[in-house]
Amino acid sequence: MQGKRILLGITGGIAAYKIAYLIRILKKKGAEVKCIMTPASSDFISPLVVATLSQNPVAIEFWDKKTGVWTNHVELALWADVFLIAPATANSIAKMANGLCDNLLLATYLSLKTKTIICPAMDLDMYQHPSFKRNIQTLIHDGVLVVPATSGELASGLEGEGRMEEPEMIAQFTENYFLSDLTKSNQTVLITAGPTYEAIDPVRFIGNHSSGKMGFALAESCLNRGMYVVLITGPVQLQMAHPNLTLIHVNSADEMLKAVSENWSECHFGIFAAAVADYRPKEIAIQKIKKKEENLTLELVKNPDILKWASENRNSAQKVIGFALETNNAEENALLKLTNKKLDMIVLNTLENDGAGFQSDTNKITILDKENGKFEFNLKSKKAVAQDIIETIMNIK
Repeated sequence: MQGKRILLGITGGIAAYKIAYLIRILKKKGAEVKCIMTPASSDFISPLVVATLSQNPVAIEFWDKKTGVWTNHVELALWADVFLIAPATANSIAKMANGLCDNLLLATYLSLKTKTIICPAMDLDMYQHPSFKRNIQTLIHDGVLVVPATSGELASGLEGEGRMEEPEMIAQFTENYFLSDLTKSNQTVLITAGPTYEAIDPVRFIGNHSSGKMGFALAESCLNRGMYVVLITGPVQLQMAHPNLTLIHVNSADEMLKAVSENWSECHFGIFAAAVADYRPKEIAIQKIKKKEENLTLELVKNPDILKWASENRNSAQKVIGFALETNNAEENALLKLTNKKLDMIVLNTLENDGAGFQSDTNKITILDKENGKFEFNLKSKKAVAQDIIETIMNIK
């Protein structure tokens, strides 16, 4: 970000206290930072702190009554390479989505010729409210980039989604925005990651130990190549933000299939790395099942085969890549899956290899393709493995 001009907008949320750290990170990366604060934001962070760290005067009002200086919002808009708004409160997001203009920050947004990035921050009920979701979709449609809020402890004392992303991730997102402009690709990839959880009752589920690390590493590798990524993930502890990333969280196999079916037609290829549960309970108990009997019998039914669905519902140009995690007869089983589901390529890993499988930061894979190709790789970090997989996909005929 050396020499990039970042206009930082600060609105009136408790997360504004983090902005001092964000400014420092941006400055260390070589960016020039100018700040606009809403009047309400000065209740949460001092304009003096913001001015000192950014090494530029802070703009708050159109007219500074003490100095008699007029702040020209048009000049600020023309100066910026990007307008980064953090935190972005529900109030400011609503005003942006509806074209309201009652402060300097909003006037600058409406005058902007370049990209805006917003970092929402609010309580969990506000973050889930239908009106907020509508406003976010309006801004996305208008071309605004969103750094999604994360889950964690909120100012209300509650735990949940709505916490502003950490300054390090916001800075990385902004840096990736500039990098993606240099490495744009016309390819979009769909990736599934993590486990699925199939509910037994309100508190129990059938799941597996998948961490999602491999799928997220694949997404990162694709993003680094300038691709657009739709990452559909089951319940994991991982977070990722990037201007070219659409991140969709699901729980069950049915939810994952729905997300895949809604996005698949727009993608050039799909990498199905998720560990989808093969079966789910036929009936989900409405109340928690009490421990009364010595034995409990659950009737299970098959889950939808997402990989097979994608293969059967693709156009002639789309490529489908599957994963096979095996415990025995590894290559034989992987080849059977490759053939039966009419895949272009399958990535085989086995729990028989030390350092491979769920939760691990490393993996050892063999790639098999429909042309009888076989490519074996040594044990590597999952990030390095992801690069090997993407390189191999790029060479599929």
